[in-house]
Amino acid sequence: MSRKTVGMITGYSGLTQSDWLWQQTPHPFGVWGNIQMLANAPKPDFLLMYQFNFYEKLPRKKSWLTRLQKPKPDQVRLVDVHSKLRGVPQERTIYLLREPPLEEIVGKNKANYEEAKKYCSYISGPDDFAPTPNYMPAIWYHANSFRELSEMNPPQKEKALSWITSGVNRTANHRQRLDFLKQLQLSEIPFDLYGRKLPNWATTSGELSNKWYAMAPYYYNLAIENYAENSWYVSEKLWDSLLAWCLPIYYGGSAADQLLPPGSFLCLPSLDEKGISYIKEVTATPDAWHEAKSAIAEAREIILHKLNLLNWLSDFVDKFS
Repeated sequence: MSRKTVGMITGYSGLTQSDWLWQQTPHPFGVWGNIQMLANAPKPDFLLMYQFNFYEKLPRKKSWLTRLQKPKPDQVRLVDVHSKLRGVPQERTIYLLREPPLEEIVGKNKANYEEAKKYCSYISGPDDFAPTPNYMPAIWYHANSFRELSEMNPPQKEKALSWITSGVNRTANHRQRLDFLKQLQLSEIPFDLYGRKLPNWATTSGELSNKWYAMAPYYYNLAIENYAENSWYVSEKLWDSLLAWCLPIYYGGSAADQLLPPGSFLCLPSLDEKGISYIKEVTATPDAWHEAKSAIAEAREIILHKLNLLNWLSDFVDKFS
């Protein structure tokens, strides 16, 4: 059986790398099983539309008058999709939406699903109104090679707790997370905070170019999703934490319970004083991490070899052989 190429288009403006996902396989040039991931291939055999937005904002005219007026809702237009499909037929085109169904963007997500039906044979997202509700296959954001992640023993742990987050506050869920961050810092529980665009009141260790350095030396890592209200959504926050051999203190929906072995992560009960007390109790000693080490090892294997987006794509392509 000949190897098939998989191209990719996305709505993420910064995701333009030709080597996208190549770090998620032990083989050169994005090869995994029967596929080769070549995001920018001019004539791929299959095409992944990854968080692709079919609608784009119309540019606003910035006259002195419009600057004085109350902002109006963004006007949008359909993107010219045909020029982006590179000749891939509908039956070999996949649409995966990965962002959570936050109240503020549900309408946008539904519109994208409807438009995707014109071009894609498989359309999925981590919500109940997707044509095929499903977990988002795993991607991760460590720079380590696949072989290094797969073969490594636990790195030396030196500190108790870290949290990597951002100061994004555009939705109610984002603001809830920032409120919890403020409570956690006021509690004086020792932890190191990393991230971008954090508010001025946050005591932070700064931004990162590689998340590994803010996870690997820590026993515990706070993995707090932006959305915890359904049984489908789980993100790289959990995968990154486990791949760095942390024991995640996880706040999210029940999807993680379906995908990972018991004991491989701890469930944060709530984003309030009860949650603060739980973090304080767990992180007081490394005992929970030592007890979970074998479960963490099992979870890492599942993430690397089963949940891996490349493995998912390979299984999809297998159906055409």
